[in-house]
Amino acid sequence: MVIMGVDLGKARTGLAICDRAEMLAVPLCVVEEHNRERLIDKIAEKAAESKAELLVVGLPKNMDGSEGESAVSARETAALLAEKTKLPIELCDERGTTITAHNYLNETNTRGKKRKAAVDAVAATVILQNHLDKRRHNRQK
Repeated sequence: MVIMGVDLGKARTGLAICDRAEMLAVPLCVVEEHNRERLIDKIAEKAAESKAELLVVGLPKNMDGSEGESAVSARETAALLAEKTKLPIELCDERGTTITAHNYLNETNTRGKKRKAAVDAVAATVILQNHLDKRRHNRQK
């Protein structure tokens, strides 16, 4: 199954995709869009192009596990994506993914404009890879 990971941001939304075997997530692109309706259209277009069968949307929880305004907005956007794409949506706790993405970019010495452009796609990749690992673990039980 092809799964697309989505890291919703205020200015940029990172997208990632996995292989059919659900082993490895890779960055797909970053969508720069402030308008939610246009953003949903662009994500839906990328999902269709990629033949995604499931969307995994990052859920920005607070460090204590509670949900604030960002989580409410992510849930609303996920519901609108489900309506637009007719694809199943799964929410995935994204706590720490941006930090992990920055650490990966540090390791590859990615700096400046390249870093700013890549961090959201890398964060989406981390979200998706975490989801894939959890699915694999649950199948092995």
